This record gives sequence, C-alpha cells and structure tokens, in this order.
Amino acid sequence: MRYFVPFQQLRQQPTIVVDSVGLGAALTLAHWRGAATPDALRDDTSAGSVLRALHHPETPGLDADAVTANHFDVDGFVGVWSLLNPALALRHEHLLRLAATLGDFRELDFQDPLADHALRLVCWLNAREKELFYEPFGAPALRRREDEASAEKFEWFLPRFQQLLETPETDRAVWQPEYERVQQAVATMQTAASCTTYPEIGLTVVRAPEPLPYYALFGSTAGSDIVLSIYSGQRYEFEYKYTTWIDLESRPTLPRLPLNDLAVQLNALEQAPHRWTFDGVTDTGPLLRLDAKSLSKAQRYADPDQRPIHASTILPEEMEQLVVAFFKQKYAGIAPKCYWTWPEIKAAGTDLTT
Repeated sequence: MRYFVPFQQLRQQPTIVVDSVGLGAALTLAHWRGAATPDALRDDTSAGSVLRALHHPETPGLDADAVTANHFDVDGFVGVWSLLNPALALRHEHLLRLAATLGDFRELDFQDPLADHALRLVCWLNAREKELFYEPFGAPALRRREDEASAEKFEWFLPRFQQLLETPETDRAVWQPEYERVQQAVATMQTAASCTTYPEIGLTVVRAPEPLPYYALFGSTAGSDIVLSIYSGQRYEFEYKYTTWIDLESRPTLPRLPLNDLAVQLNALEQAPHRWTFDGVTDTGPLLRLDAKSLSKAQRYADPDQRPIHASTILPEEMEQLVVAFFKQKYAGIAPKCYWTWPEIKAAGTDLTT
C-alpha cells in the first residue's frame, strides 16, 4: 500500500515524485521540462505518466511505497491519487486524463461523453481548495512555502476524491457555482464567439463579447500554444499556454519567444494611459496585456473574467495583424520539435536579437 508524504520527507524513504522534481527520487513521473521521467512513460500530463506507469508495474522505482509532490494542483493531485489507488485509477483512466488535462491546460472536448463529469471533478477540487485552504499560488501571501503548505491539501483531498469520482452528484452545492459559470461561458463560445487558427505559428485568436473562464476560453484551442483573446471594447490579452512550459509528448511545439519587440510595437501605437507589459518566458503562463505587471501571480492564474482588462486604442483587426506578423517573422526558420530545453528556448530568443 503506497502512502503520501510531504515533499520535505522525500529522502527519508524511497519515494515516487509526481509533477515535481527532486533529488533522491526513486522514480519521477512529471511532465516538467527536463524531468527524469522514463522515456516510455512520458505523457502530456504528469497524471498521464502515472497512468502509463500503472500499466507497466515492472518500471524501476514503481515499487516505492511513498509518493509526494511539491505543490498541489489538479494534475499533480490526480497523479498522486492514482498511485495510491491504482485499480480505481485504471478503471477510470479516461476520466482522470480528461480532468488532468483540463486542470493544467484548460482544454476540454465538451463533446466527450465524460467531459461533464471531468468538469465537475475539477470544479469541486477548485472550490474546496479555495474554501478550505488558499487559492493557487497563494501560499506566499500566508508566509508559507508551497511545498510545505500543500501537504495539508493532499491529506484532506486524498480520502475524499473517490466518492466524487464514482458519484458525480456528490457535493453539488460546492461544485455547481463554478460549473454553471463555465457552462454559460461554453454556450457563449458556441453562439457568440469565434476562433481563427494560425497553425504555422501555433496561434488561436478568440473573439468573444466578454472575458470568459479559461475552461471555456481555452476549450477550443487544443493544438495551439498561444492565444490572443479579443473582447468587446478593444480589450485584449495575449498568453503563452502552459503547453509550452512543460515537455509536451503528443506533438512538437515552437519555443516561447521574448515579447519585448511586440510590446514596443504596441506601445508605439497605444494612446491609452496604460502600457503594454509582459511576463518572462519561464513563467508558467506569461501574459502580454495592458498593465500586466500590476497583476500578482494568483491574479494571472485566475480566470480572465476575474481580473480587470483595460481598453486599448488599437483596433481589433490591427491587433490581430500585429501579433500574427510578429510571430510569422520571428518563427521563420525555427522548426517545431519535442522536448525543448530552457537553454534552447532562451537561445532561440537571443538569436533573434543579435
């Protein structure tokens, strides 16, 4: 019987590390860039790597009894829970894969028969996490380390997750508010929004009347790694998706590029009082937006409809053209591939400025 241990106890016994990296791990099952996940077990999500491992019980290190992670999120939690409940995990493998993908990449095929159940699972995890503990990336505000504070979340959720997995009506009052908000946003995406895809640069442009929850906004962007959101009132956000922070296994990607030159172009045109600012390429989900630097990490991780988005004086058509032209120029001569290293990504950005 495997058991969960806080991350600080990693070296006290042979331990499987999920969705994290740590020296002394008996086995690493993580999609983090450069993680020591065995090649045969690589997957888009860390939970996916865990599920692959459960199909191969002979995997070296999988016989370790202790399991840990250095943070709490949906993907990592699903991976840890699956190691502790292998038979149940394999029985519900497709559902767990959907939940992990939704949690990390905000992508969900709402036509999938199990999509509704996956959304309930993730909304329940999100709601209970905020109600009982703290929001994602909120540990520093409590003057705590995430790798230490998150252990309390695992200890609460691990014995309770099975009930919702097998009985999706459980705790409806908890998951329903976010679930309904997402479903309403999905309806908006289907009836009042449009998407234009530029596959050669990995970009999807989403036009919607108002900012939407990520689970609806990104739901239709699978296969793209950057999203330009265009809302009414000339409000815009550009984002590198999490798919280019990790080692995506299922398809090649282009490297993240620094956004300095694009911000310079936008600021030369912008007449609004705010300035176009951006996060660095190593951030989990870098944003380019008016006054981006004023947001905390927790605000950047939260849904777009939960943060202010300022109006620009740049017209929507011009904004789209600028972004598309920028990436077509910068990506010329760069071929997509799997398993970029951070030095390679930084070098790709540096090469464009030399």
